[in-house]
Amino acid sequence: MKGLLLSGGRGTRLRPITHTSAKQLVPVANKPVLFYGIEALRDAGITDIGIIVGDTQEEIRRACGDGARFGVKLTYIHQAEPLGLAHAVLTAREYLADSDFVMYLGDNLIISGIKELVHKYQTEKSNAMVLLARVPNPNQFGVAELKDGKVFRLVEKPKEPKSDLALVGVYMFDKLVMKAASSIQPSARGELEITDAIQWLVDQGHRVNPHIVTGWWKDTGKLEDMLEANRMILATMERRIAGSVDAASCLEDKVVIEEGAQIVNSTIRGPAIIGRNTRIENSYVGPFTSIYYNCLVRSSEIEHSILLEESKVLDIRRRIEDSLIGKNVTISRSPARPKALRFMLGDNSSVGVS
Repeated sequence: MKGLLLSGGRGTRLRPITHTSAKQLVPVANKPVLFYGIEALRDAGITDIGIIVGDTQEEIRRACGDGARFGVKLTYIHQAEPLGLAHAVLTAREYLADSDFVMYLGDNLIISGIKELVHKYQTEKSNAMVLLARVPNPNQFGVAELKDGKVFRLVEKPKEPKSDLALVGVYMFDKLVMKAASSIQPSARGELEITDAIQWLVDQGHRVNPHIVTGWWKDTGKLEDMLEANRMILATMERRIAGSVDAASCLEDKVVIEEGAQIVNSTIRGPAIIGRNTRIENSYVGPFTSIYYNCLVRSSEIEHSILLEESKVLDIRRRIEDSLIGKNVTISRSPARPKALRFMLGDNSSVGVS
């Protein structure tokens, strides 16, 4: 069985971060989201993995390499335009050949992994298995309707959903999905929808089994979901101190201090993780905060946030919270007078000031 990991989307909901970075490489608990998907496939016994890549392919290749660091073999498959999940399947036709495969969206997280689900699919020998989760906003997802425990209708982002069962970003298919994807037409948004391909399988009398995920799952495509995923992962981590902490500092609850990090006259209240070679000085880092590598936080307070690599937060008097701060960013006080707020922000940014 092979894996197909999708990493070709443009990440418009996480702009401006994704103007310069692949959304699948934004870290959750100091690990790029995409790595969780690779590890989930590997832990399910799938070591031959194709990665669909687009405009950010060079960044993805640099981050993941040939897969040896994960114990897998990675094959990169270029998709010229993000024209839908079913189009991604067709793009990978040569790589997949006649193999059964797991398709895993690279910005999704399933905390319990997929090992048992892959085993269930292989045991039941269905033509497809779809993972479903109950959500409060099904109109933002592909939605499945069940009858007698079987899938009988799927609709992509319906205006009036008839079910609260959203399609989780993990699917399992046999070779028939190639015929299904080749038989459908582009949707109103110009994409070949995987929901239409699965519906084709249902309509043709093929076996599509559902599995309702009871543990937590997150599509990390939006800021609030990224922060919640970060919170969930941090809550599962064990305390580990590999860096240096001076006598004037206090570490509370589950705190991870990675190698080379320095904590000086500061309080770190977990769950929180401080990345390698990062320095926290005269500061407070609150719960559910991830600070990546080579950062500096000085005389500031930050909590429930993600700070990307090589960024600085310097001498900020008010607490920063609920934030995703990009890489190589500097946030600092300005001594200039007259006092004013000055910003340089990317497209679709949102700033609250009081």
